[in-house]
Amino acid sequence: MTLPHDLILRLAPLPVLIPMLTAAVTLITGRRPRVQQAVSVIALSAVVAVAAMLLYLADRNGMAALQVGDWHTPIGITLVVDRLSAAMLLVSSIVLLAVLVFAVGQGISDGNERQPTSIFQPTYLILSAGVSIAFLAGDLFNLFVGFEVLLAASFVLLTLGASAERVRAGVSYVMVSMVSSLIFLTGIALAYAATGTLNLAQMAERMGSVPGGVRSAIYAVLLVAFGIKAAVFPLSNWLPDSYPTAPAPVTAVFAGLLTKVGVYAIIRLHTLLFPAAHFDRILLICGLLTMVLGILGAIAQSDIKRLLSFTLVSHIGYLMFGIGLNTSLGLAGTVYYVAHHILVQTTLFLVVGLIERQAGSASLERLGGLLAASPALAVLFGIPAMNLGGIPPFSGFLGKVTLLQAGAADGSSLSWVLVAGSVLTSLLTLYAMARVWSKAFWRPRAQAPEGELADAAPSALIDESVDMLFDERPDPGRMPRLMLMPTVALIAVGLALTVFAGPILNIATRTAGDLMDRNTYLTTVLHSPEPARAGGAR
Repeated sequence: MTLPHDLILRLAPLPVLIPMLTAAVTLITGRRPRVQQAVSVIALSAVVAVAAMLLYLADRNGMAALQVGDWHTPIGITLVVDRLSAAMLLVSSIVLLAVLVFAVGQGISDGNERQPTSIFQPTYLILSAGVSIAFLAGDLFNLFVGFEVLLAASFVLLTLGASAERVRAGVSYVMVSMVSSLIFLTGIALAYAATGTLNLAQMAERMGSVPGGVRSAIYAVLLVAFGIKAAVFPLSNWLPDSYPTAPAPVTAVFAGLLTKVGVYAIIRLHTLLFPAAHFDRILLICGLLTMVLGILGAIAQSDIKRLLSFTLVSHIGYLMFGIGLNTSLGLAGTVYYVAHHILVQTTLFLVVGLIERQAGSASLERLGGLLAASPALAVLFGIPAMNLGGIPPFSGFLGKVTLLQAGAADGSSLSWVLVAGSVLTSLLTLYAMARVWSKAFWRPRAQAPEGELADAAPSALIDESVDMLFDERPDPGRMPRLMLMPTVALIAVGLALTVFAGPILNIATRTAGDLMDRNTYLTTVLHSPEPARAGGAR
């Protein structure tokens, strides 16, 4: 076994183990918040470094599979590191670290001794571990485990502060997630009954001998389960009502990551288990409806958080577009665009957190004059907003152009309808962002219908907002550095997708090639020369 391959196997469990072990440490140090915060930041920084090394090694040396506990496939737990899983790990870990630093800054600046920071830190780390489990899982059951870890942690984070609005949204979120999990379990049972295994590689080998009707039924059940988690129309109505009620850092990480875990599962499902163009037209139609209806919902909103939640749903449609085309170029566009969307959507929600802190609201009915009051805040919003809208030469434009080229290359009538729908959605996204800019930044606050009102004080993890006159609101002062720095860092990483678009698109193209040719995945997982040991790979 070569040294790079051996190194991948040694590093593979760390994105799960580091946050899991650190979560236990943060529970022990709950009465010492500064120590707790430092431990959490160091842990997620280590995960970023590990994920970057995994992507570098996987891109240069190919994928690797770790058989945990020295159990041969398909008995034990299999962790698979390839270009797709490593790329998703890197982008997600960058976002998780940035949002954690933002949350620490918010807690220090606006929190008090009653803020539940001792709960937030370990729960957030468990969320990080769940994301890593989902991306690395080489079998269907542990993919389910990753989703359930996410569900448990996200419910706690969503209801922090226990306000009536948050609990109501949290209950709705959990009910939808439980239905999705039950459907997922049903799909797992059907897949196991049909193939006799839950290992994704072995299941892919055996799925060809399963009768066509049974195979389609399994695919449909799993697609519905993942479609709910990814917020694909018509399974997306739950999202805009759940995310905006949470604290700003929680909303940001939910918007950036949780739906993308569902998208990742759909990519694996579509390319590995059911590669023969099953339900491609359904995915394309759902992608079109997700794009158009989502952005129409965004235009109708007067709250920036809800508006961004609808744009989040809308742009999931672009990802379904690339998957449904079932071509190498379409998948390359999807891989690039998912990285872009994770970064930009998270950044915008962090900027909204800053707007709430500085201006006392995220409602367009109350906002105005932010360009004059805080030019820095205007820049922080303007760059990712233009990126989301697809203004050249930003990564949003490059990702959309790649998907449009894939649609044009496909040449079918449905793909041309998707191309038109994509252009329309991009224009409407730009209109929605321009509307926010016009109302919140450009017009004077005195012209806002409720411009005289604002929250009495910035809310951290506990929602203690009370309306008061804006003129009597205490001056929040400058934006705290620990809230400003991660926001700027995410903007910089988003811009790096543009500056280094060539190399990154090359990685996305190689990733798409891996996905289109599943033989490498099957060979790596099923026919490795010897199983690797979790405690020390050979």
